[in-house]
Amino acid sequence: MEILIKVIQFLLSLSILVIIHEFGHFLAAKLFKTRVEKFYLFFNPWFSIFKFNYGETEYGIGWLPLGGYVKIAGMIDESMDKEQLKKPPQPWEFRSKPPWQRLIIMLGGVTMNILLAIIIYIGMLLVWGDEYLPTSQVKYGIRVDSLAMEAGLRDGDKIISIDNQQIENFNKIPEKIILDDAKTIQVERNGQVIDVNIPEEFVSKLIKQKKSSAFISVRIPFVVEKFTPKSAGKKAGIKVGDRIIGLNDKSTPYFYDFYTELQKHKDEDVAVVLVRNGDTLKINAKVPPEGKLGIYNKPLDNYFEFSKVKYSVGAAIPAGVVKAYKGVGNYLKQLKLLFNPKMKAYESVGGFITIGNIFPPTWDWHSFWSLTAFLSIMLAILNVLPIPALDGGHVMFLLYEIITRRKPSDKFMEHAQIVGMVILFALLIFANGNDIIKLFRK
Repeated sequence: MEILIKVIQFLLSLSILVIIHEFGHFLAAKLFKTRVEKFYLFFNPWFSIFKFNYGETEYGIGWLPLGGYVKIAGMIDESMDKEQLKKPPQPWEFRSKPPWQRLIIMLGGVTMNILLAIIIYIGMLLVWGDEYLPTSQVKYGIRVDSLAMEAGLRDGDKIISIDNQQIENFNKIPEKIILDDAKTIQVERNGQVIDVNIPEEFVSKLIKQKKSSAFISVRIPFVVEKFTPKSAGKKAGIKVGDRIIGLNDKSTPYFYDFYTELQKHKDEDVAVVLVRNGDTLKINAKVPPEGKLGIYNKPLDNYFEFSKVKYSVGAAIPAGVVKAYKGVGNYLKQLKLLFNPKMKAYESVGGFITIGNIFPPTWDWHSFWSLTAFLSIMLAILNVLPIPALDGGHVMFLLYEIITRRKPSDKFMEHAQIVGMVILFALLIFANGNDIIKLFRK
């Protein structure tokens, strides 16, 4: 069921992005009285799932969910339809329009994707506002994994800044380290502020992690909120509100300390040390074979004060624009990492499986729209790359034409389109091949 929910979210998000992108081309073409022959969601080699004609355009849904397209009369595109180009140019054709109009038509898709991201962010701020955990609120310090420990961080460190710049949102710390190639982390440890120098290969290893944000997390106490139906802890006498501080003779003042220690005592009798109404008690319990007592900890907002901001329409509009602007900047930084041989970020590039897996296993509209906005920005930037067969390739040749006042020949454009499609297919095979390799490595 979880996989199905992820697939449905991915296909819905992809459909929205493709329709909006292609509608940008469609709208710009219509603005300059250019004929659009087809408007398709997904590709339709050999046959279509659904189609109908309205006016001069055929609308339809293809069976191959790799994107979508609009077929503009008199334009060399992925359909490689050259028959029309053998005839004299007609006033309604793309090739008959002045370069500046053709440029606007080609930029229509990426423009709509950026506008979509802005609209989504504005809507999200109006509906949900903005909520995050301030770094200053992480009063119990952090919990680190082996990679963070290798970098010099320790359990209980309180992060103050990255490269001496304070990070307001705790969850943005991994992003800051990866995208800005941070060199130092300032932490408070045992009452002293020290600099932790980030090793040269740390970011490369962090990118390869399945969840790069998991190298640090917040450390929290363990206060019982509720139990599972067959809880061994409840059966032993542990009660809601108890604060668990130890296991046998070992101090475990924080949740993960207790969980880690409990894994060492599967199918054994243990003494759980806890505080109840100011008294310290020991409760004997039998640990099941799976190493869990069936106890739920209280959620994070019981331990920390989250920052919550509500937005009016007037405040949400500029804030949404800023979020989209920062999203564009961050994605450009991610692309830059791909071309850095030291980072080896290209090894983490994924295809449809990777993209589908970023959606949560349960339906969450906040996550869905947040990821759709991110993917809309990603689609806009990737489409504007100067690769023939992408919008950016057409833009590149149009700019050449505007500057030199020399139009590339139709034959040249045909060859460029073929080269571009070969490049795109190679990238598609590489990205999805990485996905398949990762599946076999699990």
